[in-house]
Amino acid sequence: MHPFEYRRAENPQAAVDAAAPATQAKFIAGGTNLVDLMKNGVEQPHRLVDINRLELSAIEQLPNGGLRLGALARNSDTANHPMVRQHYPLLSRAILAGASPQLRNMATNGGNLLQRTRCSYFMDTRFPQCNKRVPHSGCGALEGFNRSHAIFGTSEQCIATHPSDMCVALAALEAVIRVRGPKGEHNIPIADFHRVPGTTPQVETNLQPGELILSIDLPPSRYAQHSYYLKVRDRASYEFALVSVAAGLEIEDGTVRSARLVLGGVAHKPWRVQHAEQMLIGAKPSADIFARAGKVAVVGAKAYQHNQFKIPMAERAVAEALSRAAGAV
Repeated sequence: MHPFEYRRAENPQAAVDAAAPATQAKFIAGGTNLVDLMKNGVEQPHRLVDINRLELSAIEQLPNGGLRLGALARNSDTANHPMVRQHYPLLSRAILAGASPQLRNMATNGGNLLQRTRCSYFMDTRFPQCNKRVPHSGCGALEGFNRSHAIFGTSEQCIATHPSDMCVALAALEAVIRVRGPKGEHNIPIADFHRVPGTTPQVETNLQPGELILSIDLPPSRYAQHSYYLKVRDRASYEFALVSVAAGLEIEDGTVRSARLVLGGVAHKPWRVQHAEQMLIGAKPSADIFARAGKVAVVGAKAYQHNQFKIPMAERAVAEALSRAAGAV
């Protein structure tokens, strides 16, 4: 492992101050992703700033009726919190679909937002071609084994996927990320938090150097009664999604008033399919309309040699998730 300096922060501003001067500084809390990357030589921070003592683990109701999730709240505590289970069951289901119970007991909400891809060409430094790990070196997955890779928002520089389940649900719930940095506090809508690869796949989020995630703020829930998180994977537990769907429906008088559809496992970030959402508004829930939404959701998808199956899989997964959301109570 590469040598590094360790510091422990006692408050958010101290954490920001400790990270800002060092361009290669990283915050560490649960460490469930970062430590593995450091052991493999993928991440080589010059400084680790331990933020576990910061008082950022509360889960509390906001004045507007929404919910604030502390960045240091553990995934297991978030998924099982009574207010999350009652008002945001989509989020609870998504978190419980990810990792293992042991990892969920350690992983934090803020760390989940910052998970890095599990692309084998990125995770294994023996592969020389990875623009995310070594900019301008090429993308080994383009002509390599790309079964688990993206079908939306790709570029010639990178076709990796974002691995988080939680973030797919957060995108459907239109969460807002509250951060503090050298220039003060500001908010980043979840839709703008993660980036598509473009020509700079190594830049995965719109966080600036030294910025610390304080909380994830959820607006008042509209999808508590009709939502579902569907995850399709190679095995039943502790596996990343081939395709996942976060579906939320607001149904009034037997008609869809609003809808949210976000795909996971198919892009460099949670992939919201607003064109499919729009076609659902004003419709009566039915197998036919959900099947049509599935077909619309995959318009524009681009498959590679080994992942063509993801397009029909995503189409069917959207229809199934919507059907289960409509029937949820």
